[in-house]
Amino acid sequence: MQAKINRMEKHKSGFINIIGNPNVGKSTLMNNLIGEKLSIVSPKAQTTRHRIFGIINGENYQMVISDTPGIINPYYSLHKYMMKFVETALQDADIIIYMTDTEASLEKDPFYLEKITQTKLPLLLLINKIDLSNQAKIDQLVEHWHSKLPNASILPISAKYNVNIDLIMKFLLHHLPEGEPYFPKDQLSDKTMRFFVSEIIREKIFLLYRKEIPYCTEVVIDSYKELDDRTEIDATIYCERESQKRILIGHKGEALKQVGIEARKDIEAFIDQHVYLKLHVKVDPDWRNNENRLRRYGYVQ
Repeated sequence: MQAKINRMEKHKSGFINIIGNPNVGKSTLMNNLIGEKLSIVSPKAQTTRHRIFGIINGENYQMVISDTPGIINPYYSLHKYMMKFVETALQDADIIIYMTDTEASLEKDPFYLEKITQTKLPLLLLINKIDLSNQAKIDQLVEHWHSKLPNASILPISAKYNVNIDLIMKFLLHHLPEGEPYFPKDQLSDKTMRFFVSEIIREKIFLLYRKEIPYCTEVVIDSYKELDDRTEIDATIYCERESQKRILIGHKGEALKQVGIEARKDIEAFIDQHVYLKLHVKVDPDWRNNENRLRRYGYVQ
């Protein structure tokens, strides 16, 4: 009987866009909602640079969840295009998730907060990292955000430990508009396998290097060959200066070798096949301010 009732229900679909400051847990949340690691995660700010769609499919619904870069004041042209991804996410959303955490500055990003305050769309404000706080602080934050965003539903969560993730899904299903699927029901994301492989490599750079190295690098997949018993991948890591290239390679190539080892393990788990990964390092001076290079790297649409 339940199956018959479900088939009679109208199909729902829509774009659910997550925005917020760097390091509040947007990528962790999307990965948990999707059930796959689509967005790379590191403790460093500005890890996410692109807008990434993750797709959740049910019999009578399709949620297209969008992870976006953390909101920053642009310094490089790269940052300007990253913020354009955020602007687009505000414009094409059916549901907006604004994410903050128990440690974030309460008065940050007045420009975006003003835009969110004016929205007529369903708005869910998530206060993440409650596992690092106490009930009195959480209650204080809920009260603060109620005064700032009276039109929002507010939910304290822990994306890391899946606390209240089920309540997020209930909110999204309730507010999802009626409509046909935007993507095939067996599709997990709008991005290609090459994109995810490049992101996995870039994640390892964020985790294994310090200071400016993670921020000055970009990863390009030069070759991706699927064979019967393995996948062969050639990738180039671009940086801006010769001194950065030396750091990336390390003494006798040991640093770059470690990137390859760590990345290969995750790529193999992601594609479920043995991987042969070859990494190169090249200098691309000031690529973060070069429009042509940013277009090649996928930031200019």
